[in-house]
Amino acid sequence: MKHLLNTLFVTTQGAYLNKDGECVVVTVEQQERLRVPVHHLGGLICFGNVMCSPFLLGHCAENGVAVSFLSEHGRFLARVQGPVSGNVLLRREQYRRADDSAASAKIARAWVIGKTANARTVLLRAARDHGDKPGAETLGAAARRLDAIVGALGADQGLEEIRGMEGDAAREYFGAFNAMITVQKEDFFFRERSRRPPMDNMNALLSFLYTLLVHDCIGALECGGLDPQVGFLHRERPGRPSLALDLMEEFRPVLADRLALSLVNLRQLQGRDFRRTDSGAVEMKDDARKTVLMEWQKRKQEEIRHPFLEETVAVGLLPYVQALLLARHLRGDLDGYPPFLWK
Repeated sequence: MKHLLNTLFVTTQGAYLNKDGECVVVTVEQQERLRVPVHHLGGLICFGNVMCSPFLLGHCAENGVAVSFLSEHGRFLARVQGPVSGNVLLRREQYRRADDSAASAKIARAWVIGKTANARTVLLRAARDHGDKPGAETLGAAARRLDAIVGALGADQGLEEIRGMEGDAAREYFGAFNAMITVQKEDFFFRERSRRPPMDNMNALLSFLYTLLVHDCIGALECGGLDPQVGFLHRERPGRPSLALDLMEEFRPVLADRLALSLVNLRQLQGRDFRRTDSGAVEMKDDARKTVLMEWQKRKQEEIRHPFLEETVAVGLLPYVQALLLARHLRGDLDGYPPFLWK
């Protein structure tokens, strides 16, 4: 359980939430673990096997506290709330800014800075771990180029220019990606990013992890009262969760890419865990998916110091925290959106 940004995150399996006077009471195995006055909360987010009493749900609805339910893995299931008021105003502001290219550029710039800075940190950490091994200079040079791109992202740039710089940063980063693969080069040699469909083993692994990440971001945005379909960096397209794709950008290098590299470099995945389909695409076998899902869940349970909140946060809650910060920015409580910067 964690209380962040006026939102109570309940991740303890088997927890039961009920109403006692004006308080939300959390019990686990008939032992009271937490008691919070409902007027201190803006939202309740429950993961997995977490139960709420009907009286608590009604009390939260009366007091404007939305209760969101997700699977243990973070897939959004449902949201219970009373008469809608502030949520409508939040979404209307989201739509207004999405229609304003200058306002969109301001938020998109923060995401690109976060993504590029985090990619630079991933490269620098890999270069440090390489020591004198081949590839260390390649990683260092790419990190310096990414640093220059972060420095060049000015406040007066338009949306298309920001997208162009994001593309330049992605090419620099993936251009050095193969140097971070230290073993199994014959099975996981990385040439370039291929998406639909992935054409090699590493791209298939990255695509699967990105899919898991975007599902987490969709759930985070739904819980925060935002529309996952309407983005700022990615423009809306029928069926595409554009805002979730925006939100996941700053997490790609830190959560997905580092886990992919770890799985390969520690030989938890091997070439035999992948197969090529008749169309030429590469996909993971079922047992490999289970391995990735297990490691993904382990990674999400790790804790990290959030640079903006200056609090310890479970890695799996980072998208939810950033979605709440985005909502606060759109409501006018924060002058700018603070991207997550990994250190």
